Amino acid sequence: MTSIASVTLEVADPTAAEHFYSAAFGLGHELRLRASEAPTTGFRGFTLSLTVAQPSTVDSLVGSALDAGASAVKPATKSLWGYGGVVRAPDGTLWKIATSAKKDKGPATRQIDRFVLLLGVEDVLASKRFYVGQGLTVGKSFGRKYVEFDTPTSPVTLALYGRRALAKDAGVPPDGTGSHRIALGSDIGPFTDPDGFEWEKESH
Repeated sequence: MTSIASVTLEVADPTAAEHFYSAAFGLGHELRLRASEAPTTGFRGFTLSLTVAQPSTVDSLVGSALDAGASAVKPATKSLWGYGGVVRAPDGTLWKIATSAKKDKGPATRQIDRFVLLLGVEDVLASKRFYVGQGLTVGKSFGRKYVEFDTPTSPVTLALYGRRALAKDAGVPPDGTGSHRIALGSDIGPFTDPDGFEWEKESH
């Protein structure tokens, strides 16, 4: 079973980014940071999503991210599917914090149920075929719109979305150039996918 062990963000100042992520979300080893000055502009083609149990936890995590220096992209609001919002970290990464629950069942916590990497791709079906060829198993698939891979032992869930649809969901323009500034650590790889996302062999 393929496992995605970590996501590495390439940032200008890893020390500052580490302080931010510790204060904002308290993520563990699944999020890593390293220095990079690779040029990048606009939408980098991915979002990171934190799925939580209830709206008050969304508000708690969004609040701590804003307090730590993030900027609001989409304020947390109710929608057909639940409740959520999008913030931009100081390093430029877009984070969506969301829940499918419409009501709170208890006090807010800091617990994150799922850490999801959404890749915005030009051709969902082509990228799906590519990843199946690399050994990943499809968990959910909605035609040309969305694919989620089944990696039950992984701390990171991988999903594919059309690039323009993902940018719209995040509340940003879809245009962007240069480096994605992200790498995936896994027990497969190293390779680069059709949209230029880099996978690295996870070093234990």
